[in-house]
Amino acid sequence: MVEFPRVAVVGAGTMGAGIAQVCAAAGCKVALQDVQQAFVDKGIARISEFLDKGIAKGKTTPQQKQDLLANVRPVLDLHAAARDADLVIEAIPERLPLKQGLFGRLAGICREDTVLATNTSSLSLAGIFAAIPRPERCLGMHFFNPPPLMALLEVVRLAATGEATVAKVVAFARQIGKEPILVKDSPGFASSRLGVALGLEAIRMLEEGVASAEDIDKAMTLGYGFPMGPLELTDLVGLDVRLSIAEYLSTALPDGAHFRPPQLLRTMVAEGKLGKKSGRGFYTW
Repeated sequence: MVEFPRVAVVGAGTMGAGIAQVCAAAGCKVALQDVQQAFVDKGIARISEFLDKGIAKGKTTPQQKQDLLANVRPVLDLHAAARDADLVIEAIPERLPLKQGLFGRLAGICREDTVLATNTSSLSLAGIFAAIPRPERCLGMHFFNPPPLMALLEVVRLAATGEATVAKVVAFARQIGKEPILVKDSPGFASSRLGVALGLEAIRMLEEGVASAEDIDKAMTLGYGFPMGPLELTDLVGLDVRLSIAEYLSTALPDGAHFRPPQLLRTMVAEGKLGKKSGRGFYTW
């Protein structure tokens, strides 16, 4: 039996839907919640479309799809989604006040032993959970896009996070098919800090005319064995997301000057060239 049989995922966007799918595939009963019916419906549709692609490739059966979707319950009411959950995973937009407000509400809804997790990729957990009672049950569970395919799960602990909470989440990570790494609450954690540093340097090289986007990416895929180059990955993550994280890290870290966003990144975001989601970024999608 999984560590957390009942999971609530708050936020039905790309990450939230993917996280819900991963948990449901492991046998968890998942409540997928968002503030509008259209958002929840789109989240369920994302899961269904992903599974259909698996069926087309012979990696998933129609029965497996049916069983997985039966484990996902679309919900609009936050109280209904979270009141009986063993684990709540937040996957809403990367804005600190939004996350603080959500966890403030969850603290009044959930049982005292419910584990509260944020999927933030870079924001301070100490800030997110600043006013939450029993902080020993709080931590970060940073999944990677797309959650059903990416093996890594970054487990981020606060100074106050309890050892029992960490142990249960690490065990759960393996139960849902992920390989956990354990890091402390620090700006950018391990993955975002390293990934953003590489991505920003690649953008600076493009800005300086050192090489084309394709050749910069090939330098890392063919020379270092990366599955995807830093500019293509930035397109996938979203240039606006990368810009927001870079701005945060440049001020949050004592030596953060090298995270100052290149002008090219600012210009592309201002022009609406956000990567794959907008159809244009460093590549045309």
